[in-house]
Amino acid sequence: MEESQIVNAEVVSVLPNKIKILVNKLEDFQIAEEKLKVGSYVRIADNDNAVMLAVIENYSIESLELPDGTADRRYILETYPLGIIRDGLFERGGDTIAIPPKDVKPATKNDIDSIYINAIPENNRFYFSTLSSNPDITIPVDGNRFFNKHIAIVGSTGSGKSHTVAKILQSAAESKEGTYEGLNNSHIVLFDIHAEYKTAFPEANYLDVSSMVLPYWLLNSEELQELFIDTEANDHNQRNVFKEAVIESKRNHFTGPQETKEKINFDTPIIFDIKDVLQFAKSKNEETVPGRSGAKQGPLYGKLSNFISRLENRINDVRLSFLLGEQVQRITFENTIKQFIGYNDSCSNLTIIDLSGIPFEVLSITVSLISRLLFEFGYYYKTLRFTDNPDETINNDVPLLLVYEEAHKYVPNSELSKYRASKESIERIAKEGRKYGVTLLLTSQRPSEISETIFSQCNNFIAMRLTNPNDQNYVKRLLPDTMGQLIDKLPTLKSGECLLIGDAVAMPSIAKIEECDPKPSSTDIPYFELWKQQWKEVDIQLILDMWRQ
Repeated sequence: MEESQIVNAEVVSVLPNKIKILVNKLEDFQIAEEKLKVGSYVRIADNDNAVMLAVIENYSIESLELPDGTADRRYILETYPLGIIRDGLFERGGDTIAIPPKDVKPATKNDIDSIYINAIPENNRFYFSTLSSNPDITIPVDGNRFFNKHIAIVGSTGSGKSHTVAKILQSAAESKEGTYEGLNNSHIVLFDIHAEYKTAFPEANYLDVSSMVLPYWLLNSEELQELFIDTEANDHNQRNVFKEAVIESKRNHFTGPQETKEKINFDTPIIFDIKDVLQFAKSKNEETVPGRSGAKQGPLYGKLSNFISRLENRINDVRLSFLLGEQVQRITFENTIKQFIGYNDSCSNLTIIDLSGIPFEVLSITVSLISRLLFEFGYYYKTLRFTDNPDETINNDVPLLLVYEEAHKYVPNSELSKYRASKESIERIAKEGRKYGVTLLLTSQRPSEISETIFSQCNNFIAMRLTNPNDQNYVKRLLPDTMGQLIDKLPTLKSGECLLIGDAVAMPSIAKIEECDPKPSSTDIPYFELWKQQWKEVDIQLILDMWRQ
C-alpha cells in the first residue's frame, strides 16, 4: 500500500502517556508487506504539520455485530508517545500535538531514522546496535555523552553481556577521525574476572598473574592492613607494630633529602621491604627488657605470633608472587603505571587484566590498587596540564574507560571488610572520576547486589534480559517513570536484545546489539552433545601440577 493512500485508522483517546488508535481493517494499516506488531512505530499527524511518533505497546480486539447480522472486528492499538517531528527535527515529549489529530499511519523508515540521526551531530555518532523491531535501522548514541559518563550493562546469564561489552570496545578501538594509520587514542582497562576476553581482543595488552607486576609497596594504609593484618581480630598491637615497621622500612630505603625522609608516612607510595616488617615483628615478639632481677619479657613478648604467622604465609604464598614476589622490588612506579594503560613495548588501546587467577582473598585489594592508581594518574595528569597551561579547557586528553566485569563480585552492596578497599576506590571514581577523565563501565547479572552509590552514578544503561524480580525492580527504580511499558519487557528480551536508555541516546529503545568479531570465549558448553560422545581420558596429574604452581 502506498504511503499516500488513506489508511483506515483514527485516534480515539489521548492521555498524557498513552494514545489509543482505532483500526477497522488491520490488513490495510501497513506499509508494503511489513506487518504491524507490538514494538512497531506509528505516526500521528495534526493540522500544524507536526508529526507525533508513537510505539505500539499492546492491542485489543473488539467484535461488532453489523446491521446485516454478520460479525466484524476492529482493533484498538495502545501506543506510547515518543516525541514530535517538526521541520525535520525530532523533539522528545508528546504533549504538543494539536487536537484532534488529522490522520494516523505506520511510521516509515525515514520517520524512525529522523528520531535517531537528527538528534546527534554526525561527528559524535557511535554505533553498536540496531532497532530490534527493524534491523535496517541503526541506532547511534552520542559517543561523547556515552563514554564521558558512567555506563551500566546488566542482564542475566546468557543474555549477551559479554558480547555487548566486546562489540562496544571493538567499535571504540576502531573509530577514527580521518584515515591515519595506527592506533586511535582510546585507552581502556578491562577487569576480566572470567578470562573470556582474550579471544575477542587478540592484540590487547594482556596481563594475568604470571605477567602482571603489582607492587605491594604501592598499597595505601588500609589496603596494607587488609592484606597483612587479621582485621576481624581488632588487635591494636598488630596494627601499631605493622605501622611502625612499614614507616621505618620506607625511611631506610629512601635515598632523598633528609627533610623529605622525615615526612614519610604510612601512605607514602615508596618502596619498602615486607621482610623488614617481618623481622621487626619477630624482634618485638621476642624482645626482652631490663628488670629488677635481670631481663624480663617485653610488653609484646609472645603476643605477635599470629601476626607473624600470617605475614609468613602471605610472603611464602606463590599465588601472590605478582604482588609480593622479588620482581616488585625491581619495577619502577612509572613502569607499573605504563603496564596498565598500554604504554609498554607495543602500545595498545586495550589492557585486559585477567583476574581469574587472583586468589579471592586478595581480589578486592588488587582491583582497589589498580583502580586507585588509574584514578590518581588522571588526577595528577589534569593538575600537570593546568599547571603548564592555565587556559587549558580539556582536563585529560588521554581519557580512560575502566570496565568492571561482574562488578557485584568486588563492589557489592555489602559492608564486609573484605570488600572495603575495592568499594572505596571504585565509589570514588564513580563520584569524582569524570572530572579527571576516568569513567566506568559496569556489567553485572545481579544489579541489586552492586553498591548503590556506584550504580546510581551511571547515566547510560544497557539493560538486557533480567529474570530475577529483585534485579528487575532495582533497575526499574533507577530508570525514569516515563518509560511506559518498555521496562516491563526486561524478562522477555531475547539474547542480544536490550533496553537502551540514557543521556547518550535520542530516546529509550529496544535495541539489538550487533555481533562482535572476534567473539569472547563465553559460549555456553554444549553439555548434552559432549555427554553423548565417547568417554574421554583426562590427565589429572597434569592438572594437579598446574594447580600447585
